[in-house]
Amino acid sequence: MNNQNTSFFGRIDWITISLWFALCIIGWFNIHAAVFNPDSPGLFNLETNYGKQSIYIFTALIIGFCILIIDQRFFISATPVIYAIVILLLIAVLIVGRNVGGNQAWIPLGSFRLQPSEFGKLATCLLLAVYLNTQSNKTPNITTLLIGCSIVLFPVFLVMLQPDTGSALAFFSLIFVFYREGYVSTKFMVLGGLAIVLFVFALLVPNEWILIGIIAIISAIALYVNRQKRKHIINICLLFLASMVYVLCVDFAYENILQSHQRNRIDIILGKMDDPRGQGYNLNQSKIAIGSGQLLGKGYLQGTQTKYNFVPEQSTDFIFCTIGEEWGFVGSVTLIGIYLFLLLRIIHIAERQRTTFARVYAYGVASILFFHFFINIGMTIGIVPVIGIPLPFISYGGSSLWSFTILLFLLLKFDSARKGLSTS
Repeated sequence: MNNQNTSFFGRIDWITISLWFALCIIGWFNIHAAVFNPDSPGLFNLETNYGKQSIYIFTALIIGFCILIIDQRFFISATPVIYAIVILLLIAVLIVGRNVGGNQAWIPLGSFRLQPSEFGKLATCLLLAVYLNTQSNKTPNITTLLIGCSIVLFPVFLVMLQPDTGSALAFFSLIFVFYREGYVSTKFMVLGGLAIVLFVFALLVPNEWILIGIIAIISAIALYVNRQKRKHIINICLLFLASMVYVLCVDFAYENILQSHQRNRIDIILGKMDDPRGQGYNLNQSKIAIGSGQLLGKGYLQGTQTKYNFVPEQSTDFIFCTIGEEWGFVGSVTLIGIYLFLLLRIIHIAERQRTTFARVYAYGVASILFFHFFINIGMTIGIVPVIGIPLPFISYGGSSLWSFTILLFLLLKFDSARKGLSTS
């Protein structure tokens, strides 16, 4: 009996669990600071967001423990069912969901609101891992890539119908999974990076034909340098044509597909628009709050920007503002350090897996968490457009906390099984 207990507790990655718990507690205290009410000061007042968050954390702890004691084969065999249930929920939210802030993304369940898109990332990571595991003995091919992409894009399509652009974009971070497994080449990733740079320039240059002219000049120089190499000449010509079409498509999509508030957010980030009292209000107040914290912060519950509600959604999407104002640069860097340590830990766990399934799933977890971490903090400091996604384990909300917790604890379960742990 002793040996079995030692085996169980010894094979769980307690470092990762400690990081998870630390982030949950940091989030709880900062939600308390973000919506602090002197008339209801207790951390466990269930009429407040921080009181409800304490319940969500406690429940998440129970969920995590249950995952660790259930046989990992159950989760693997149940993956198609989990994916199907989540797809049905994503369809159901379009019919019976509650519209909040222009997004019909929540299903009301009494006083609780379930957000299926958060669990969609979990289900997608699981099914993608199961599918790529079945293809692990085959050479990476385009058919496998297309089927894998379909697994990812189906929930993306449903989430976009809500429309919840932020949650939909998170699924695209799974490109790193395909890259790690050899389905996407380094050349493709480089071209993807160049596409992002070209996208920014396409929006900054006032006329798309000016940018196309610049690309043509660069292409002409490249052609002259490689004039003796026929293969390079063909590639340069194809790249020029693709770039020209891409720039025109960016301009068309920007003007005809993006909604006005989305265009305004991009314009504010790129410095093309200054609207501190309108579309740029959230970002402007966010920068003021974070900057006012200076080196060591104003102290717990002492943030004036926080206390007087200058920053909207400060307990959810803009929770990092509270950390920046009350804990300063030191506190912000500490939080970022914890996140980086967690991400590196997950990658370390991924690389020590013995099965393709566990490795793919681990990289899926790392990709989703990194995207949320980078975008959420990036939008509060003005390096990416404002999109509504939570900061993992920190932002207020049961759906996000539970989905991220399940995502992480399933990884820990699969990792413990790697060492021969059996809980059946």
